[in-house]
Amino acid sequence: MKKILVTVVLGIAVAAAGAQDAAKPAQGQPAASSQAPVIKDPAEYNAYVGAIGQKDPAALISGLEAFLTTYPNSVMKTTALGVLMGAYQQTNNPAKTTETATKLVAADPCNERALALLAYLDRVRAQGGDPNARQLLADAKKYGQQGEDCLPKFTKIDNSPDADFQKLKDQMHGIFSAALGIAALTDKNYPDARKYLRAAVDISPDSQKDFSLVYPLALAYAGPTPPDPNLAPDPLNSIWYAARASSIAPTLQYQQGIEKYAKNQYMKYHGGDDGWTEVLAQAKANPTPPAGFAIKPAPTPAEQAHKMVQDTPPDKMDFATWEFVLANGSQEDRDVVWNAIKGKPVYMNGTVIKATATEFDIAASQDDIDAKKADITLTFEDKVPLRLIPKEGGSLDFQGEPASYTPNPFMMTMEKGMLPKPKVAPKPPVHHKPASQ
Repeated sequence: MKKILVTVVLGIAVAAAGAQDAAKPAQGQPAASSQAPVIKDPAEYNAYVGAIGQKDPAALISGLEAFLTTYPNSVMKTTALGVLMGAYQQTNNPAKTTETATKLVAADPCNERALALLAYLDRVRAQGGDPNARQLLADAKKYGQQGEDCLPKFTKIDNSPDADFQKLKDQMHGIFSAALGIAALTDKNYPDARKYLRAAVDISPDSQKDFSLVYPLALAYAGPTPPDPNLAPDPLNSIWYAARASSIAPTLQYQQGIEKYAKNQYMKYHGGDDGWTEVLAQAKANPTPPAGFAIKPAPTPAEQAHKMVQDTPPDKMDFATWEFVLANGSQEDRDVVWNAIKGKPVYMNGTVIKATATEFDIAASQDDIDAKKADITLTFEDKVPLRLIPKEGGSLDFQGEPASYTPNPFMMTMEKGMLPKPKVAPKPPVHHKPASQ
């Protein structure tokens, strides 16, 4: 059982003990707003006092079950159910704990302890792969929201220190937030998932070590795949909490898999793996990102294009580099490349996408070859003989002169297309018979 739930269990157990010792209603006295409920029937009173006074958990359970069966509408019903719920917890009976908590919420819709138990148990069972996970998450969400709505009205029922009571309220807030966050993530409601799961993770040092919350928080920050244009991803928090989750994952297999995922997210954002080891070490040592935590983002396509132009003269670039610069570079960088290649014969190879007697559509960059998408239109001044028109999908050597281009979607038009002259097989030598003697 998770430590965060154990604390709530102990809180309920304290409440149950207090109820056993102090919640014995007076018999036959008029009720007042500051007093406990009054049982007027002597038989009911004796049955309740006899049950609530049991010290042995089994005897306590038996007595309270008998009392609730005999007096289902007793004024002490909610108190009896609360003590019974705590007794079932103490005897490690989750099924009866859940059943009793459900009855208690039905009788007292703002019973925070019962709501916290139900929200937690339903959420954990759903995350554990229960066949009824969807319904369990729906129930966890219901109890989580109900608990959050009632939490401002939650008051002490014993003489425990105020600090302890506030700690219990905070832990309940964490439990309700966790249920709402996991339900939101399952529903692909990423903004709510981020809000509630972050609240659940930040609530205490124990929750910061809870893999069942930290890893979903990383996924919530990562957002959907493919990305949603209406939802900005949060790569820094996604990378951090994925790295953190890898260090607290329950098995070595999980640790390795999640660390690989976190590293891939880092490289996707940063553009390389330099600095990853330091980020991973930080996340393992700290539950939350330190102040000022930052990761340098990868260069933008325009920045990459500018570096290509700085590093390589246009006449030394391959076609894929021309395409990248002309599609992504600044106007200045595009002009540097285009002015260097426009109108100059280029001999290259590509894959034929479509071919007619006057025009070939060709894929020349590897990405476009793989996508079977043309990036060059090669035009001819004279019609190509039928026997020389290539088949679609075939490799082709050709020559052309860049004449114009459109950056997006990229397409270059080349004029004065030429094909290699077909090789002519050499004629076999002619052997002449020697003249007759």
